[in-house]
Amino acid sequence: MMVLMRKTCLFVLWATVLLVAMPPVFAGQWTERSDLAEIFERHNAVGTFALHDISNDQLVLVNSNRAAERWFPASTFKIANSLLALETGVIADENEVIPYGGKPQMFKSWERNMSIRDGIKISNVPVFQELASRIGIDRYQKWLAVLHYGNAQIGEDVRTFWLKGPLKVSPIEQVRFLSKLAQKKLPLSQRSQTVVTEIIRLENKGTSVLYGKTGWSGASSPEIGWFVGWVEGEKGIFTFAMNMDIVSKRDAKKRKFLVKLLLNRLGVY
Repeated sequence: MMVLMRKTCLFVLWATVLLVAMPPVFAGQWTERSDLAEIFERHNAVGTFALHDISNDQLVLVNSNRAAERWFPASTFKIANSLLALETGVIADENEVIPYGGKPQMFKSWERNMSIRDGIKISNVPVFQELASRIGIDRYQKWLAVLHYGNAQIGEDVRTFWLKGPLKVSPIEQVRFLSKLAQKKLPLSQRSQTVVTEIIRLENKGTSVLYGKTGWSGASSPEIGWFVGWVEGEKGIFTFAMNMDIVSKRDAKKRKFLVKLLLNRLGVY
């Protein structure tokens, strides 16, 4: 009897450990690619990478523990922010000019009024803060819950919740969200999703198209860099999210570089 009880306890413990180890919010198969961690190491970077092969519903993870952790989304949230600005009607379209507020900014390039089409390219924070003020806390609370975006927490400051918290999202949650957007399957209008897809289009390589948005959070220690998006080509659609420590300004340049190396090794781009 004691042996049976011991075996039962060990089985329950093993099952619990396995359940905890599974990355959250992903129902399909997933694979840890520890061999790809050397790409981060070779370039003196600490980070994680998640790739979702939509056609086969398979997730590839590099440093899976970190991929399941939540972080401030920083400017990657401009994707969701653009969707919600269009969906709620606080702007007419992607070309409507939005005032930046007239105050001195961190970058001179931010000190002008512009549309989300232009603003998302240079990651214009004050323009998107103006959009956030128009959308308001109540509508954010509704829509982030509907979109299952990270922890869906807004807090009390509608102008900084994605920069300093309390909103946080994991790389795995990012690819889940992006997989729906890439397929136009978010619970939003087709127009909003089509417009945002078009304004985050970055480049072509052969028959493949790269979409994406970078992010950089200075509100944590170490600071955190992001590059998220997807590749669409003959092999299908592959969404990705890369998250890394930013120790110096030079590290920011590694975000796209590392993702392209990883996508190349995986035969995606």
